[in-house]
Formats: sequence, structure tokens, C-alpha cells
Amino acid sequence: MGLLHWLRQGDVVAQATALLLLAMSVASWVVIAWKALLMRRAHADVARCMAAFWQAPHLEEARRQVAVFDRETLVLPLVAAAHGVAQALPGPAVSAPSTATLAQAGSVGQQLTRVLRDALHAVLGKLQWGQVMLATVGSTAPFVGLLGTVWGIYHALTAIASAGQITIDKVAGPVGEALIMTAAGLAVAIPAVLAYNVFGRLLGRIEADLEGFARDLRELVLDAAATAAASAP
Repeated sequence: MGLLHWLRQGDVVAQATALLLLAMSVASWVVIAWKALLMRRAHADVARCMAAFWQAPHLEEARRQVAVFDRETLVLPLVAAAHGVAQALPGPAVSAPSTATLAQAGSVGQQLTRVLRDALHAVLGKLQWGQVMLATVGSTAPFVGLLGTVWGIYHALTAIASAGQITIDKVAGPVGEALIMTAAGLAVAIPAVLAYNVFGRLLGRIEADLEGFARDLRELVLDAAATAAASAP
């Protein structure tokens, strides 16, 4: 009740600070809920997709099996990129025809490195979405709350001084209400910081798995290209 009274009596700066903290809190909790579901599904899907891939008899079948388990589309872009290069085996010669593009002019290894890198960056960008926002809220919310506290204390003391007689009961109420803004800033920042750290740890594990899978996938297609070149007449 005291906080609501303070907000009604506060000026535009105090009310804007409170609304900003509320918006930061709502945004961070939406991101936390979304990323918690994403990380939970990604952790399970990446493991299942990799197991399904290596149990497939060939790359085309592996692509179909991965699509069944990859609900967040994290592994499938890597498989699709490698499959696109593998379909063009054997790789183009150094002196490519004039109709070929620069993307097709390199060796199979160069093409694989490029397409797998691009696919991996897109997947990691999806996984990292929201991390910057959580870090921003965690680092700025305490200072936003502190701004509201300082501004509220200043106006409270100014009003008390203009009233003439100053007593402890007249000071404690307004100043205590202003200090609530600091607590509100911490209440917004702490969940965001904790979520950022937890998601960062989970993201690091998934990123390591995807990078290792991309390297294995590159070596697999290169071996297939070498085998096809060796068996060619």
C-alpha cells in the first residue's frame, strides 16, 4: 500500500522508473521461460539426433531421421548443409567452368567448411537469443532502482524540509518508501543474472556438442569424396 501511495504521489521520473523496472522484469521472465523450454528440448534433441544420424545407413536416410527428432531445428541445418555438398561429389576442379559460382569453385573441404560454419552460426544464434537481454537487465536493473531511490529520497526530504518541523516519523516513512525502489531493482536483476549463468553453462555444452558433430560430419563427407575419387575410372 505504501508503495502504491508513493507511486501515485511521485513525479514523472519516479513513475517512469517503476514502469521501466516492471517492463524489464516481465521481459526477463518471458525470456527465462522461453529459454528454459528451449534448453530442455535442445539438450534432449541434440543427443537423440546425433544417435539417429550415426545409426542411419547413408546421408539421405540420416537427414530424414534427424528431421523426426530435431524439434528445434538445431542439428538438421548441419546435416542439410553437408548433404548439399555431398550431392555434388566429386568436387569441382580448380579450373571451374565459367558458369560456376565462387561457392562451387573451391574444393570439397572448403565448401564443407563454409556451409557448416554458416549453418552452425545460425543455430548458435538461435540458442543465444535472449542472453544479451538477460545480461543487460541483470547489470542495469540495480542502478535503475537506485536512481528511483535517490530521486524519491530527494523529493521526500525536500517536502519534509518545506513543511518546517522535521521529526523522525516524518522522515522514516517517505525515505523507507523510496528505498523500496532499490529492493525492486535487485528483485529484477537477481533472477536475470542467475538465469544468464545457468543458460550460459547449458549453452556451452550444447555448442561443444554441435561443433564436434560439425567436425565429424565434415570428415565423413571428405572421406566419402576421397573414396568416390579413388573408385572413379
